[in-house]
Parts: sequence; C-alpha cells; structure tokens
Amino acid sequence: MKLHPLFLAIALPFLASCTTSSSQQKTAAETAADTSVYGRVTATRDGIGKTYYGREIAHVMGFGGASWLERDERQEEENTALAISKLPIKASSVVADIGAGTGYYTFRIAPKVPQGKVFAVDVQDESVQFLRKKAGQLGLKNVEVVKGDAKSPNLPDASVDLAIMVDVYHELEYPHEMLQNLRKVLKADGKILLLEYRKEDPSIPIKELHKLSVAQANKEMAASGFRLIQRGDFLPIQHFLLYQKE
Repeated sequence: MKLHPLFLAIALPFLASCTTSSSQQKTAAETAADTSVYGRVTATRDGIGKTYYGREIAHVMGFGGASWLERDERQEEENTALAISKLPIKASSVVADIGAGTGYYTFRIAPKVPQGKVFAVDVQDESVQFLRKKAGQLGLKNVEVVKGDAKSPNLPDASVDLAIMVDVYHELEYPHEMLQNLRKVLKADGKILLLEYRKEDPSIPIKELHKLSVAQANKEMAASGFRLIQRGDFLPIQHFLLYQKE
C-alpha cells in the first residue's frame, strides 16, 4: 500500500486546532483539577507535555491539515467505506462526529441515517464554518453543526446513539472531562467508537504520539466507565474500538 506523503506530517503542531487548544487560560481551580487527573512531563516534539494514564497527549492537527483529511488516497489507505459500513447504526440513529474537521465522515454517514441526524462537532471556527457551508451545498438537512469546546461536545443529554472520534481521541487536551460529558450525551445504550492508528504496528508511518494501543485505550476508557464491546481488526492501519457504558 502506497501512503500519502502527508502521513508523515500528521504530528506537526498546527497552531489551529480541530479539537482543543492548549493555549487557553486556566483558572486556579482548573489547574488544581489538572494536577489531580493529569501528569506532566517535559514536552516532546509532538506532544503537549501533559499526560493521561502515562500517555503524553499529542499536539492537535488544525484546519491547515484539511487537504490531508480530504486526500484522494484516503479510501485506499484507510478503507473508510468499510469502517462506515461497520458502524452500529440504523436509519433513525443519531450520530455525533467529534472533531469532525472537514466532515469527511459526517457527510458519508448522513445518507445512512435519513430519519436520524449527524451532529458535526468541532471547536475551530474555520471548521464550523466549512461544515455549515458544505452541509448547505449538499442539501443535507440531517446534519447539525455544533461548536464544541475542549471539555464538552455541547450536545443535549441522552441524545446520541453513537459518538465517533476518528484519529481524534489521542489529541484531546481534556480526555477525562470529554469522556465524562460524552457519557451524559449518550443514550442509555449509546456507544463510543474510536478509530485510531495502531500503536502496536511500528510499520505504520505515523508519529508515535498519534497512534494508540488497545491496552492504553481500554485503560483510559475504563476510567470513565466504558467497556470494550467490539475490537475490529479489519481496517488496514487503524483500530476499530467500540465501547459502551458499564
């Protein structure tokens, strides 16, 4: 499989964030909370110096990487069509695409939930504007664009059947808070899907902090009350990890 050259650039610390911003001002209370939940290390080139269960959180990829998200080779490299075909959804499902970016997944999922909805959630203004414009151009009435923040998707409680994070989770600046808030927005039987580059495979040409192992994912998800119910090994370079509330 021939990989796009930008695969090697995914870990660059873009200043504009698709998911979170580490430059936000923190109150004393927030700093104290950070200390109790997160650790600190000397930041590596590709990380922010903040750790969660021993994992240094990666720099985010901002909207400057939009062309990489929309690259022609993505289907060949990641088999996105197969990933979408395996989603546990039906026509009436409500899906939340967290860190939607350019909506690569959002706009491919929307036709599969004609009686449902896709929330396209992002924190970056450029992304939110792009998503709204494209949803209008495509005439997709069941796509709702939402501006989230670093700790919450800002969605209604008990409104979502499936929340997906495609190569996003490892970049969340506040994974603990985000997962706690996702618990609230999921329905009783709601699920979270993580698609993450496989850290266990050194041959995948992605920077290490932008990969995630199953063991690490399970540890972090369990801390917020989620258990793994499906591990799919059918994608070329990514884990397909489906979680449900305990």
